[in-house]
Amino acid sequence: MENILVEVCCGSLEDAISAEKSGADRIELNSCLFQGGLTPSLGTLIEAKKRLSIPIMAMVRPRGAGFCYSEYDICVMLRDAELFIRNGADGIVFGFLNYDGTVDIKNVELMVKIANGKETVFHRAFDAVPDPLKAVDQLAEAGITRILTSGQEASVHEGIPLIRELVKYAGNKIQIMPGGSIVLSNVAKIVKETAASQIHTAAFSIRYDHSTEGNPKIFYGGALYPPEDRYETGNSEMIAQIVSKAKMCSEEI
Repeated sequence: MENILVEVCCGSLEDAISAEKSGADRIELNSCLFQGGLTPSLGTLIEAKKRLSIPIMAMVRPRGAGFCYSEYDICVMLRDAELFIRNGADGIVFGFLNYDGTVDIKNVELMVKIANGKETVFHRAFDAVPDPLKAVDQLAEAGITRILTSGQEASVHEGIPLIRELVKYAGNKIQIMPGGSIVLSNVAKIVKETAASQIHTAAFSIRYDHSTEGNPKIFYGGALYPPEDRYETGNSEMIAQIVSKAKMCSEEI
């Protein structure tokens, strides 16, 4: 098996820089990872492109929750995608579903057109589609480069059987990239048992920011009230270990 490609999910410019230093082959650039990853700022992309030599895939997701978007959401997504491509993104990551969970091909095709030959990824919205094999065919025909999926399970580890089936079914017409709770303890099993040529992973540690401690009555988040004195940042040491283990395992196959 060829040396596996490792993509790292990043939530900031600092995360992206750290990921490259830790051996990542490509990054997916987001904001708000607490909600699964939302559209990053254009400034973050521009600064990342100045500093990184590896490809940067920019997330286009204007809000949390599902993937059946209003006309206003779609207008914003198309404009964000256009700006990202114009400003050097190596590709865009997105997902469109109809109300019944099927792929919204019309808007997928619009995004592929905006990408103008650069890579396009249909993200884990795929994990909600009712017929994954049909969705593979639809997305391949629409010109999508690859699909990010946990195998329609809570984690890739649980989704290995479907991912292995998808890799075989997709063949050379579209790439299948496992992603979702890939960690150091399971990366070897996933690389060996899915036969995927690439994986999507992340690792974070907590960093404290004590600037709000003077008034503990105040919350800036939603109803979950996450602590205001800490936030997640990329764990470069753990990412480096995951990258190393993944590549070592792929060389053994």
